Amino acid sequence: MNTHARQYEGARRPTPHDLLDFILAEHLNHRRMCRTLQRLAETDEFDAASITALLDFIRFDLTLHVIDEEEDIFPLLRSRCEPEDEVDEVLNRLTVEHTTDKELSVRARDVLNACLILRKPPRSIIGGVDALLAFAQHELRHLTLENAVIVPLARRRLSQEDLTLLSEKLLARRARVSASSPGEH
Repeated sequence: MNTHARQYEGARRPTPHDLLDFILAEHLNHRRMCRTLQRLAETDEFDAASITALLDFIRFDLTLHVIDEEEDIFPLLRSRCEPEDEVDEVLNRLTVEHTTDKELSVRARDVLNACLILRKPPRSIIGGVDALLAFAQHELRHLTLENAVIVPLARRRLSQEDLTLLSEKLLARRARVSASSPGEH
């Protein structure tokens, strides 16, 4: 991993005892990604290392995180939460936001790839600044909801067995990705 990619380091391996801390560390990395996107949108300088690190982070880490939530965390929360938690509306909203995240991340990745090809900053790419800022702003709002509602609900409703199962699934997913893309992680 290059030095610029290290800015996104945190808890890298989910374990049953720190799974929710792992998720919060991932969210912190997402916030760092957003700040870097915002900084890149404001500068007139071309920063290949930051752009490359962002592309890798969006392509791998962010994608894995969304899959973790959609395939494992959200369904488990739906099954464990009580009716008074009113979790369905929030989880439905987050799922819709994941769709928007995907669309916005594709636009942002296209801009970042164009920057690398042309060796120019995002300001030089038509729609570049808007694409990066839209993605960053959307992701920051999304993270706020997850940190304020989902993580506290998970702390309250998921058992140690649930956390163990989730940890195993997340680790297995990361192992599959690492095995299928040597040198990427």
